Amino acid sequence: MTENCPVPHTEPTAVELQRDPLPLRGRVAVITGVSRRKGIGYAIARRLAASGASLFLHHHAPHDSEQPWGADPDGPQALFETLADNTPVHHLGLDLAGADAPARLITTATAVYGHLDILVCNHARSGGDGPLGTLDAALLDAHWAVNTRSVLLLTQAFAAQHDGRPGGRVVLMTSGQDLGPMRDEIAYATAKGALASITPTLADHLADQAITLNTVNPGPVDTGYASPELHEAVRRRFPAQRWGTPDDPARLIGWLATDEASWITGQVINTEGGFRRQN
Repeated sequence: MTENCPVPHTEPTAVELQRDPLPLRGRVAVITGVSRRKGIGYAIARRLAASGASLFLHHHAPHDSEQPWGADPDGPQALFETLADNTPVHHLGLDLAGADAPARLITTATAVYGHLDILVCNHARSGGDGPLGTLDAALLDAHWAVNTRSVLLLTQAFAAQHDGRPGGRVVLMTSGQDLGPMRDEIAYATAKGALASITPTLADHLADQAITLNTVNPGPVDTGYASPELHEAVRRRFPAQRWGTPDDPARLIGWLATDEASWITGQVINTEGGFRRQN
């Protein structure tokens, strides 16, 4: 019988306690949904690039063009050129609603860099939703395909290519639907809620490959979608009297990608600045 031997506890040295200014140097990150300067995806890309990561970015600007907030006036290419001043950047425009699109994205990114270390599933289908009584199968299926199915397939493809090197990270994005009602976004809330619920199971699967997986709820973030009336009403619900900025969740996600967060997995983490759902 093999006895369980405890791992000796060793305190980190003073040098080990010092923070590396480039903790993601040598690592490659795939970030989805990077198409707007005001978006969370762009803020995540900036944070990971500043930490030394090489980037492979996904975008699907046609989705933004169909929404009230519209596409970025400069286009995705201008964003990538800005990021490329500090780190290698490659990108691919792709509709992740396609059944084979997630695997294609991961295969393409792996072919470019040879390996992948980090996957941040920031993309989402939003808009065109409704309350109970307005739903149909096509609407539900459309949200499910992008917000849930593609994320699971991306995670699966990422795990399949990962070569076991240290630093494997997956970060999913949810929307606080477990913290309060989202009456006018039932299709969206259902699809995003599935990601929160499956987080512990996915994390358990990936733990055998030393990959951590966590899900982040960024709370209300000012990405330019709110009307002036909604913006003011939501602002008053924050103790700081301001909306979240894209860089607020990006800082958390940037940290989760580093070795400092290697002991955290299977968690749904809310970064909402104390947002009050009740008056």
